[in-house]
Parts: sequence; structure tokens; C-alpha cells
Amino acid sequence: MFRAYKFVLQPTVAQTRRLESLLAVQCELYNAALEERRGAWRREGRRVTRFEQFAELAGLREVRPDVMIFGVCVARGTLTRLDLAFTAFFRRVKAGQKPGYPRFRSRSRFDSVSWPDRSGWALDAERRRLRVQGVGQIKVRLHRDMQGIPQTATLRREGRRWVCVIFCAEVAAAPLAPTGRAVGVDVGLANLVATSDSEFVPNLQPGRVLAARVAGAQRAVARKRRGSARRRKAVARLAELRRHEANIRRDVAHQVSRALINRYDLIAHEELAIANMVRTARGTIAEPGTNVAAKAGLNRSINDAGWATLLRFISYKAESAGRDVIAVRAAYTSQTCSSCGHIAKENRPSQAVFRCQACGHTTHADTNAAVNILRAGLAQRRCPGREANQQPA
Repeated sequence: MFRAYKFVLQPTVAQTRRLESLLAVQCELYNAALEERRGAWRREGRRVTRFEQFAELAGLREVRPDVMIFGVCVARGTLTRLDLAFTAFFRRVKAGQKPGYPRFRSRSRFDSVSWPDRSGWALDAERRRLRVQGVGQIKVRLHRDMQGIPQTATLRREGRRWVCVIFCAEVAAAPLAPTGRAVGVDVGLANLVATSDSEFVPNLQPGRVLAARVAGAQRAVARKRRGSARRRKAVARLAELRRHEANIRRDVAHQVSRALINRYDLIAHEELAIANMVRTARGTIAEPGTNVAAKAGLNRSINDAGWATLLRFISYKAESAGRDVIAVRAAYTSQTCSSCGHIAKENRPSQAVFRCQACGHTTHADTNAAVNILRAGLAQRRCPGREANQQPA
């Protein structure tokens, strides 16, 4: 298995300056490589590959020693990052999506650099130091032990702090003891999670809770003159609020996913196309959308709940613990009676109430959906090729 570990760095003032210089020169390299690709296509109709740009780094050592003082490996990571941007661009063009041509980056928006192999950096776990070529030995908070073999590293600036993400391969699994229990999970907005065992996890809605503070911070940024020191401080305060919001969402996802993995051998959840669910309803000038404001509010609520993060955490924890995770079709799970199987839109008179029009079965709507999801998951595990939750004829 693979695992990524994120640690907070504690650089000195001098090391912070060198880290800022590292970001600056890599941002310049990224923009120069992008301009080379644009110019080659405009003038010659030729596509420049990353390997051609790798070869040009050898001559850069004499021309720009300030760039190569940090090593060739991190420069290759920057050029690979640009190549991935072009790969994604061509993939979107081929799929008929909005292309999103790679853009030039400003220094304020270029916040990370990567080493695609083990050259140019080394982690000394005993001394709690991260050696970075051109920067030195940086103190690192190793709050947990790493497993596996370190492969790549990424340094990232997050506001006023620096973090390091180390990607490890060949991580051994840590299977948990079987519990003999299975659960269906229904994710929602009123309750983040409702299980088939009638348990609920409330949705903390960190975005809505912090909305007033974020709006105030945004107004403070708007009042400051561009390029001023006060504006930079205001932007940092706004970024800190955004990170706080994301940390709350991530912390809840970790706690909920860990509790589910520890208690159940099988976890069934809905197969959700979240990217499609949060797609804008604005439409076009010729065909404008309807209920745009309401759909925008729903999209914000879905993103605020963090469904994708929660399901992703469940999947990777289950892989390590030896648990089974099954995604089932979400169609009709909220309209089907878990007691008699009757399907009707009228079975759900409100968001929280399920009342079957055929047999009179009454329960919480989210619990009813979770029971249906569990049954569909169990049927799908017995017959993998069967769509267990299709609408009956």
C-alpha cells in the first residue's frame, strides 16, 4: 500500500528566507518552461516534452546558478508539474470539457515544490530534522512514526507556516480483528452520516458557522491597497480562517471514518457523483438556468459537508484494516420502504420522516435509506454483477 504523511516544519528565519527563495526560483522556472511550450507551438507547431526540458537543465547551472543551487531533482519536479497540467488540459479537450489552459503563476500563488525521487532531501527521524538541498537541516515535528519506504517529498507554504508531505510506498497492512457486523451509511446535509443502526452524526457545517468571520476578513482585504503590507496581513488572516474551516471538516471525517472502520467488517454507502451534483445551474446566455441561487446554496452545503473527503477516508482506512467497502446505486434508496419494499415519492413527506403509504412503516428517513443501502451492499457482495437496488418492475 501507499501512504502520505504530513508534518509541520519549524524553520529558522534564515531557513525561511531560503525556502521563499526556493519557491521564487521554481515559480520562475515553471513560467519559463510554460512560455517555451507556448512559443514552440505558436511558431513551429511543435510540442515540447518534459524530457526535452529536463535535458536543458544541464546548461542552466552556468547561466542561473541561483536556480540550480537547490538541485536538479526539485527542478525536474517543477517541470513534471507543468507536464501534468498539460496532460490534464489535453484530457479535458478530448472529453469535451472546459479546457483550462495552463496559466502563468505569480509568486503569491506558487506555494509548493516537489522532489519526484529521493534525491535532494532526506529525513532524519532520530534527530527530527529534514535536510533540504540549498536550505539546510530544518526542524520537523514528527508527531507520528512513518511506515514504508519514503519515495517523494513535497514542501508547501500554508500561510505563515511550512509543511512537508512525504509519500511512502510498501506500507504494510494492519488488519483489525473481525467484528461480524455490517452497516449501511447514508450521507446527508442535516445529518452528515446516518447508519442502518439508527445512529446519527450531525453536520457541523463549518463553512456556515465561520461565514460571518470569513465575510469580515474578505471585506478587510478589499479595503487594503494592493501590494501593501497591511493587505498581505489581511490575506494571511483570511487564509487562516479558510484553513481552520478545512481542518474542522477533515477532523470530523477522520473521526467518523475511524469509528466505522473499527466497528464494522462491511460498510456500504451510496455511489455519489459529487462533481456532477455540485455543477452550476447558471446555463448560458442563450439558455439561462433556473433556480440558480437555490442550486448555488445547495452546492455550497454539499461542499461544506465534505462527503467526498469522508468517503475517501473510509476507503483508505478500510484498505489498511482489511475491511470491505461497497458503493451501491443511490437510486430510490430514500423512497423505498425498508419493511415492505414499496417505492413511492410520497413515502417521504418531509426531510426527516419516512412513512410508507402501503404498510404504514414509520421511521427516520435517513435510517430507512441506510437500511436499504446495507441490503443492496450485501446483495452486491453475494452477486457482484447484480444491480441489487434497481427499481422493481
